[in-house]
Amino acid sequence: MNQDAFQHSIRKLLKTVGVTTQQRIEQAVQEALDEGRLQGDESLPASVRVQVNGLDLDLTFEEDITLE
Repeated sequence: MNQDAFQHSIRKLLKTVGVTTQQRIEQAVQEALDEGRLQGDESLPASVRVQVNGLDLDLTFEEDITLE
């Protein structure tokens, strides 16, 4: 196994997930604010699940996204 390639691949995946997820959450929150579904002072429970096919790996992370 090429350790450098392996670690680079993991970092690339996590960067893509992080950037894309942040952008989508920001867009969804702005839409909800514009449509009046959110007022802007909420705390929104969120979760992220990571699974890797071929491995016995199933991780879930939970955290609140606060708007104020």
